[in-house]
Formats: sequence, C-alpha cells, structure tokens
Amino acid sequence: MPSKMAVSAPSPILEIPPHTTPQLHHNLKHDNSVLALVVGNDSIYAGTQNGEIVVWLLGTFQKVHHIQAHKRSVMCLFLSDDGSLLISSASDSIVNVWCPRSMTRLYEIYSTNDSFGDIFSVSYSSQHETVYYGAQNTSIQWVSLKDPSRRVSHDSASHPDRRNHRFFDSRAVGGTSTPRPTDERYDLIPRSHTVLETDKRANKMFAHFGYVYCMLMTKGTTAYTEPDEEVLISGGGDGTIKVWKLGGREIGPDGYENGIEEIMVLGEEDAISVMSLSVDGSFLYSGRLGGMIELWDLDTKQKLRAIKAHKGDVMALQMGWGYLWSASRAGTACKHNTVHYGEYQRDSSDIVSQKYQCLTQWKAHDGKILSSAVTTYDGNQMYITGANDNNVAIWMLKNETTAEQPPHEEHEDMMITSLREFVSFKTVSSRPEFAEDCRRGASFLRSLFKKLGADVDMLSDDDTFHHPVVLAKFSGKLQPADKRKRILFYGHYDVVPADTKNGKWNNDPFQLTGTNGYLYGRGVSDNKGPIMAALYAVTDLVQAKSLDSDVVFLIEGQEESGSCGFKETVRKYKDRIGHIDYILLANSYWLNDDTPCLTYGLRGVMHATVCVESRNPDLHSGVDGSYMVNEPLSDLMILLSKLKGPKNRIMLPGFYDGILPLTAEEEARYGDILSVLMEQGQEGVSAETLKTNLMARWREPNLTHHKVKVSGPDGSLISSHANAKISVRLVPGQEVEEVTSSLTSFLEKEFSNLESDNKLSVQIDNQAEPWLGDPSNGIFRTLEEALVEAWAPLFSNHTTNGSSKGPTNRRSTCINGITVGGNFKVRKPLYIREGGSIPAIRFLEKEFNAPAAHLPCGQSSDSAHLDNERLRVVNLLKSREIFTYVFKKL
Repeated sequence: MPSKMAVSAPSPILEIPPHTTPQLHHNLKHDNSVLALVVGNDSIYAGTQNGEIVVWLLGTFQKVHHIQAHKRSVMCLFLSDDGSLLISSASDSIVNVWCPRSMTRLYEIYSTNDSFGDIFSVSYSSQHETVYYGAQNTSIQWVSLKDPSRRVSHDSASHPDRRNHRFFDSRAVGGTSTPRPTDERYDLIPRSHTVLETDKRANKMFAHFGYVYCMLMTKGTTAYTEPDEEVLISGGGDGTIKVWKLGGREIGPDGYENGIEEIMVLGEEDAISVMSLSVDGSFLYSGRLGGMIELWDLDTKQKLRAIKAHKGDVMALQMGWGYLWSASRAGTACKHNTVHYGEYQRDSSDIVSQKYQCLTQWKAHDGKILSSAVTTYDGNQMYITGANDNNVAIWMLKNETTAEQPPHEEHEDMMITSLREFVSFKTVSSRPEFAEDCRRGASFLRSLFKKLGADVDMLSDDDTFHHPVVLAKFSGKLQPADKRKRILFYGHYDVVPADTKNGKWNNDPFQLTGTNGYLYGRGVSDNKGPIMAALYAVTDLVQAKSLDSDVVFLIEGQEESGSCGFKETVRKYKDRIGHIDYILLANSYWLNDDTPCLTYGLRGVMHATVCVESRNPDLHSGVDGSYMVNEPLSDLMILLSKLKGPKNRIMLPGFYDGILPLTAEEEARYGDILSVLMEQGQEGVSAETLKTNLMARWREPNLTHHKVKVSGPDGSLISSHANAKISVRLVPGQEVEEVTSSLTSFLEKEFSNLESDNKLSVQIDNQAEPWLGDPSNGIFRTLEEALVEAWAPLFSNHTTNGSSKGPTNRRSTCINGITVGGNFKVRKPLYIREGGSIPAIRFLEKEFNAPAAHLPCGQSSDSAHLDNERLRVVNLLKSREIFTYVFKKL
C-alpha cells in the first residue's frame, strides 16, 4: 500500500523536494509503552513495558497474539533469519525463545550471575545455533540451543526466581527479609518447553565498560572475517562499538565452545553511549545520545561521518531501500540519503561527502520513539515505529525502486489508495454547501473508472440540483457479446454529514485513519469501501483475463437524501445502460460482528410533511387566545394522535391487508439467526422475545413522528404555522403509492372532522418501495458460495437436520486474520432482512426486470451514519474476494 494511502500526512519539520514526508497508514494502539519491535514476513511483533509481546498481521493489522512474555519490561526482540525463532530479552533477567507462529515458549534462558540486571540486547547466530545477550552488568553471555548439557529442570534451584540473591534476599536484624514482589500477571506467562542455564564460562565480563545497549548479527561486513562468517556487533554505554568473532574452542574461555573474540573496537574516544546500530555492506551506523549518528567503515575502521540528526537521543536506526531511517526520544523520525550498495545504488560517482543529508524529518509520535523496523510486504515499503505513547505507527513509503510490481499487488495497493482519496471528498448530498465536493467526488470516480479500463459516462437529468450518476462499463471477453451476462452493481458516493463539533470523532472524518485493523472515515463502510472492493474485483478479473460477463457500475450521488432524480436519470439513459441480467449492491451490515450474512429483504419508506396553517399571523396567547381561535399546533397534534392507536397500531384503513404471511422457509431462517444470537448471549431475553423483536423491525410496518416545527420565536405565542415530519416504514406486500394515497385521505378526513378554519397540506418528501429478494435464485446461491469460500474458517462443512448451524467445539483462534470463536460454526451465511430502506433497489429490479441481491460487507459495529464510522480491513479484503468470485461465476 503506497504512501499515498494514509491517515494523514504529518506536519514535516524538514522536507527537501522531491522527497516527501511519509504518511501514516495505520496506527496500532496498546495500553503501555512499546520498547521493542521486530517484523517478520507477515507479522509485526512488539515488546511492551508491561512484559507483553503483541503480534499483528501486516496485511490486515489484526491482533493475533497478546501474551504475557516476561515479568518485567521487554527490552529487545530478535527474529532469526529464517523467521523460525523469535527471541525476547527483558528486565527480569530472562531470555525467552518463541515460535513466531504459535507464540509457544520454546526455551527459557537464564544466567547464574546474581548481578546480571536488565538484558538490553539479544541476538542469534543461525550458524552456531546460539543466543547471545548483552546485559546491564556489562557482560555478553551466550548459550547454544542444541547443547544438551545446558538443559535443566523447570524447578532448578539456580533459577533467578528460586535462588537466594545475596543483596535482595539478605536478611535484616532479626532474620527477616523483604518478600519478593508478586503479580497475578506472572501466572499468565506460558510454561517453556525447555529451560537452559548459561554456563558460567559463557560469559564475557566487561565486554563494554557500560551497559550493553544494542547488538546486531551480520556477515560479509568486514575484511577481518570470511565473507560468509557471522559476526556479532555490540554497542555500549561507554561509547564504544565492538565487533566479535564467533567460533569454536580456540576462542572460548577455558576451551568453551561458541565463545566470542573481540576483533575490532570503534569509538574509544567518544564516551557517548551507543543506543542503536544498523549495517549497510561494510558501512556501520551508530545512533548515540544527543541526537548524533556516526558512520564507520568496518574495512578501514575509520569514522566517515558524524551527523546531527535529532534533538533527542537516537534510539532506533534502520537501513531500508537505500536510505537510512532514524528515530529519537524527541518523537521525531528522519530519512537520510546514503552511499548504498547493491540494487539501491543510484549513482556510482557519489562520494560520502555529498551524501548523508536529512531529506525529511517529521514528528512521528507524541512521546519517545524507542524502536523501529522496516519491511516490504506485498511490494509495499513500510517503516514502523514504536514509542512510549503506547502506539505502533506504520508509515507507508513511496516505492523507490524502478522495478515494476506484479499487477495484482499493484491493484491491491491501488484499492486502499483509491479509498483514501475517495473518503477525502466531503460528498454530503443533504447539505448545499457540499455540492461542489459531491461533483468533485463524482469526477474522481469517473477518472478512476476510466483509468482502470471502463467506458464511463456522467448521467444527469439536466437538473443542476441533482448530483450526477456515474455509469461505468467493463466488457467481458465472451464472444459473441450478446451471449454475455450483464451484472449491474449499484452504489452511492454520497455520505451523511459528519458532526465534528461534538468532539466524538477521534480523527478527521474525511481523512482515512487506520487503527487496530479498522479503517475509519465517513463513508468508508457506507458505501465507499464496498464500491472500491467491487471495482478492484473487476480489475483483478480483467487483469487475469477471466472476466466473461459485462459489469456495469451505476453509482449515484443522492442516496442519503432520498435518491432525488435517480429514477428520472435511469429512465432517461436506460438504453445507454443496456439490458441487465443481475443486480448487486453492498450497502448494509452483518447482524453481529462475527457471522457473515446475506440480506434478502428491506422495508420501504414514505416520508411526509404534514402542515397546518392559519389565515392569521402569529398571535399572543394572552391577548388573542380564546376557544374561538383554532390553533394550528393543536390541530396538528390531534391529527398526529389519530395516526396510531393502542400498541402502536397504525390506523390507516386497510393498512395491514397486503402484508405477506410468514412462510416455513422464512421461519427456518429466523431459527438459524436465533441459534447464533442466543449462543452469543442475550441476557434476560428469551428466544421468542428476540424473534418477535427482529420480526417487528424487519417484516412489520411502522409509523414514526420525527419532529414538529412552529413559526415565531419562543414565548407565549399562538403560532400561525405548524408542521410535522413523519415517516411510514413499509414491508413487502404494501404498495408505497397506495399507502401514500391512504395517508393523505385519512388526514384530510380527520381534519375535516375538526371543523377548523385552518388549512391542511400533506407533502410527500420521498418514497422507497419495500424489497424482498429470492434466496433460492442464482445470484443468491452464487453469493452464498462466495461467502463460504472467502470466510471458510467461520463455516462448518456439515449440516445438522437441514439447519445452517453445525456444532463444533473449538477455542477462539485467529486464522489469516479472521477471529474464530464460540461453541459452534454456521454452515452457511445467515439470511437476514433489515428495517432500513434503499430507494433504488426495487426500482432497479422493476425497471430492468432483473433479480437483485444484497451483500453486507461490514460488521454491525461499523457505526454507519454515526461518529467514528469504520470498516474492518479484513472485511474489505474479503469483500473484494467475494465480488471477484461472483463476477466471474455469474
């Protein structure tokens, strides 16, 4: 995902064109400081001040592990070259070795030295299968994972938790000693498979005359060793950098195997603590206190450069894509140009004196940056920082390479980038002040569709008050063309307003924000994210030459304000749109956060304004008020009270006559839904009550009084004008025009009974017909297949008596970013109805004589239309998979 996709660009402290400040793509929040970071092929690992290791997936930023790893702060993390071992060190004087996939604790390593202190750094030699760790007591110690003589029992008396410490466990007068601290968190640390005790001989005391703050393992960096020979480099609180040869018995003290031998010392005159290290070929960078970075040549032992990079101590250095990335206690991060080896070497004539310039510097955290990592994932360059503001920030970088990325990965990047730009347009159709933004949003879509290969038109009914409808056509490859199926995808680019004055939005609603696996922003779930998923699904098929059918996108700009002008525009350009075989939309949400659904029914709606006006102006209730004055507000209240009777029954004549009866198939669907909801726990609610509640919202009509407005200022007035906004929700079997006529006639009749001299008017503001799809038809069956395949971990592969639930005992786990939990899985998606309305869906079915199906992309907690609207990254990616399957299969 390239740098253009971001929460927002941070304010640059320094920027030298053409280089730009990286943009924050995703933020992973935790509840305490992040002291250590390392990144694997597909995961980010963070060590925290609270002794935890937290693991997130790179693709979706879903948290997949959160374990108590140590009793005290995790000081360092190291991942082996092959990604098979994750090693952690901490201030509890323990080194742990983990399986990075399962986070099983494989080894627990301790030293028998009482004055050991915090373990600031750790490294691992795959050549020697040995762990090296640097400590507060100035030592570097090591232990081979494959040395059987170092294995001890879990209850060894020499373990730091059990052995007597000469200082901390010393007894006072009277024989008492201070109790060791305990914490219930200690019981959460997984038991290790193997415990290793470091041999007393495997100990290089005074490796530095100061704390051993940092280490790295490398090979081929200096002429003093063989090209394929691993060497250990350490940085200390005494300001020195040391290079250590690793080897056999000839260098281990007392003949101990896998010892270390000092072969190089750098910086003896500096005495400024070395806090971080990074290597690039034979060049070594060291980050120091006071914001300095020094460059050393490991072949000549010369200091080549001293760079004042930050105001705060340089706590993290990374070499990535030909640039040096530094981060400091001041919360700032920098990108520096370098003289670099290999594929990123830009000019062979470059010399050191012309390089190492700060190209960009920005405020990356509201705290001290203590760790960083770099990685390339799916062709995307990521710079990752962790700080004591409890955040891990993922910065997406512009790709500096010239090599082309594979087309599929390029489109993956484009989808998120496009969504970011799409969300930035304030396409609020209900507010005139955002009319220009709506037009710009439509223009953005037009350009994007065209760029991705579609034939695009902007449709309008010639009314400048209506925003254009974007029509985009992708042609399939099946010949002849008249044999192709044509699928219409309907969506809308407009959004509801986002009120930021109440302070409930955590971020700018029109800047896409990535946090803890979710994308936040107005419209990201309703409906901009699903549109992007559908668009890039088609793009995937076109790129793979697998699109047989024609796919037609019809994206309107006023769905959130009643789809005004949409019907007229579609009818005007119906020939240009062409015949349609299937209609697909994705504009709703799952019933909960865990179970994929398909929506097959929506209620319709009719909005109306009921107004009562007097021939008189506003009057004073004391001076002019009497029983002889018919007050408009009183008349209006009487009328509104007539609309509903006991138990909220709507009193319009024949109102309930056409409602379709409950079928056995629908009854069974409610049974499936209740099985899921009751399993998740509905405290104090019986299954029958829950079913009645769902049916009342989904398949029963309702009438709502929204608000009343009167003329004149507040005070003792008789208003000359009073109006009320009402809506009637309709269900399949009720015709919106018939209900509209019935409502108007009923109000006029009741008003005439008042014998009032006021005037009544009923204005119909907008209408939407109810919709009921057929879950047994081809498009629903195809959608069901696609959901089961995309969300496979959430579904069982067997049935029980024809029901969609298939009991399977299972623990909560995470598979490919999908959290799987509970006591049973469903066999297929839940088929649900909804109480809301989408004006276009039934109209399109009738207009094109084609069946429609509705795919909910988001979760019930997406907060569409509310503050902090969001869409889970996993759901966005899975929606793309589902659309790809459906467009290909249909």
